Amino acid sequence: MDLVGREQSGAAGAADTHLSDRERWLRTLRFQSVDHVPDEEFGYWTDTLRVWHGHGLPASVNSDPAADRFFGFARRHRVPVAVGVHPSFTPRVLQEDDHHRVVVDGLGVTLVEHKDGSSTIPQYLRFPIETRQDWVEFRKRLDPDDPARYRPDWNARVQQWRRRDYPLGIAVGSLFGWLRDWMGFERATTACIEEPDLVEDMMEHLTELTLHVIRRALNDLTLDFADFWEDMCFNSGPMISPRLFRRLMVPRYRRITDLLRAHGVDIIFVDCDGDINELVPLWLEAGVNCMFPLEVRAGTRPEVLRTTYGRDVLLMGGVDKMALIQGRRGVDRELARVVALAEQGGYIPHLDHRCPPDVTFDTYLYYLRRKRELLGIPEPEAPASALVSAAAT
Repeated sequence: MDLVGREQSGAAGAADTHLSDRERWLRTLRFQSVDHVPDEEFGYWTDTLRVWHGHGLPASVNSDPAADRFFGFARRHRVPVAVGVHPSFTPRVLQEDDHHRVVVDGLGVTLVEHKDGSSTIPQYLRFPIETRQDWVEFRKRLDPDDPARYRPDWNARVQQWRRRDYPLGIAVGSLFGWLRDWMGFERATTACIEEPDLVEDMMEHLTELTLHVIRRALNDLTLDFADFWEDMCFNSGPMISPRLFRRLMVPRYRRITDLLRAHGVDIIFVDCDGDINELVPLWLEAGVNCMFPLEVRAGTRPEVLRTTYGRDVLLMGGVDKMALIQGRRGVDRELARVVALAEQGGYIPHLDHRCPPDVTFDTYLYYLRRKRELLGIPEPEAPASALVSAAAT
């Protein structure tokens, strides 16, 4: 495959060759011609890298950033602007035994975690916002005027970023996902119905916080993308009704996305797991035009979203991570499903969440090689190149 995401004119000119990571990423998501789609992946469970250390992965590759460098993925970064809780709570251990410890984390959540560092979901014991007065106290950590939301070396780094050749964006927070983190799932969802004035106050504060904080970055830089984080869907659909979503969230999203577009940011994505199908039209209405990571087993299929919404929706992810557990046959089936869609443009295919430890290191190397072959992605100059190239076809 020579080109993907051809422009409507069909012309492939000089802009299609020798593209930087930034040019390639932007052109792909703007349905313009490119030499190949960006080579990206989502990340890994901590357990995954630990297991792979016994099968050829160097022990020094022990984090997502280290793995990105090792496998040679394309670069994409955010500016370090703090739009959330700041300062965070001081983590502390309340009690522990041989296998577990009870801790208070940086968000003020009391939880039980495993001492072996496994990726098992922790047991939550208490959340920092249980009452209205808790919210009043918690809100002190959401001060829009906190000067520490920007690093002291911001101006110097702006000069560096203006010369970048990779996509650079900004995180623009959350409206419901953070409430769920701070209140717990049950409290956050019932509050939307039983205490809507409290939820409105919290979401309004978060909206104003985001608008206030990101203006400096938007004035100083030409950014390439913005991203929300929500994680507000189960495998069976959203945690709150579309009706509540439209009333509580769409107008507030719109204020943020309007500001972003006024500063030239036209790629705005949301990170939400699960079955997002009922919320996609509402996010589009709110100005959020890119969906990620498209969890296939939850019913979020990139090909269906493209058929339903055409070029109104941009897509990232959508390769079923669970299929890779089946080995090379699963890899081949998944890649056959997404390659044609990638050729249409507006889509960057990669695993639909962090790679689980059930996927063998050999299978993952095979996946990278076949993906690159089918999508015309050249093998990068990276430590893993020899391993990937050696994976049998």
